[in-house]
Amino acid sequence: MSAIPSVDLRDFVSGDPQRKEKFIKEIGAAFEEIGFVALGGHFLSDELVDKLYAEIKKFFALPQEVKDKYEIEGIGGQRGYTSFGKESAKGRKVGDLKEFWHFGQYVQNNPKLEAEYPDNVHVEELPNFNEVGKETYQMLEKTAQYVLRALALHLDLDENYFDEYIKNGNSILRPIHYPPITEEPKNAVRAAAHGDINLITLLMGAHGKGLQVQNHEGEWVDAIAKPDQLMINVGDMLSRLSNNRLKSTIHQVVNPPRELWGTSRYSIPFFMHPISEMPLNCLENCIDGDHPKLFPDTTAGEFLHERLIELGLIKK
Repeated sequence: MSAIPSVDLRDFVSGDPQRKEKFIKEIGAAFEEIGFVALGGHFLSDELVDKLYAEIKKFFALPQEVKDKYEIEGIGGQRGYTSFGKESAKGRKVGDLKEFWHFGQYVQNNPKLEAEYPDNVHVEELPNFNEVGKETYQMLEKTAQYVLRALALHLDLDENYFDEYIKNGNSILRPIHYPPITEEPKNAVRAAAHGDINLITLLMGAHGKGLQVQNHEGEWVDAIAKPDQLMINVGDMLSRLSNNRLKSTIHQVVNPPRELWGTSRYSIPFFMHPISEMPLNCLENCIDGDHPKLFPDTTAGEFLHERLIELGLIKK
């Protein structure tokens, strides 16, 4: 079994104060201990999940020259297609064994951010692809909002502390295709050990072996969700904000055993990012004599830019 705790968002939104408190305690403890939970009761319907998988499988099956026309230069891979092997984990020279797509924010009533964010890229060959992607994006964003409300209460903040920072935030929905492995990989894995940059990540498709999380003892443990659950983890931004009270845990996607090399794997993370102006200064109520301030002050925008350079997605 997966060593990752399970929680149910229906407890938080039930209107029952005891169930709400139970959810806050459970998710808070999990994020302090291992930085991951498997979440049921989210806002994605089975029908929408099935539609999205169907669309992304069709996209990644398109001829390479068709996919390549959706790889947009000069935007650091923030929208559209990123081809196989382009991205590497921080500190690694070898590209990961994956290709992926990025859906970004659908900005509402904010011309400044509309100008700042790249436009979403429309796939001409698949008439339903963008609409299904947009609906999934918005349901995951809604789920993330409620998770962050619970975490705000866990950190003794106002329940709506994060709301103003995540509205029109720079979040990304990333359908990933790990193609069949055709030859012995030279030091490459499907996704090398890394921590996420953002506030929290919501992952669809962690239903089989592959995703592994490093616990406090340095051991790798399998992170497997039930089919109706999302895997959710703390990112570096939330770790900084909470002075590492909430843990951004190192994780990886390992290559399958040789007998499964001929199979594709798909996973779909949603990276919840705030607006660039959000301060990531360590919260005062997370600093005390036993927990001195661990990180210098910065903003979400400055931190993201620094990390995209480290990942090789944008040049200095």
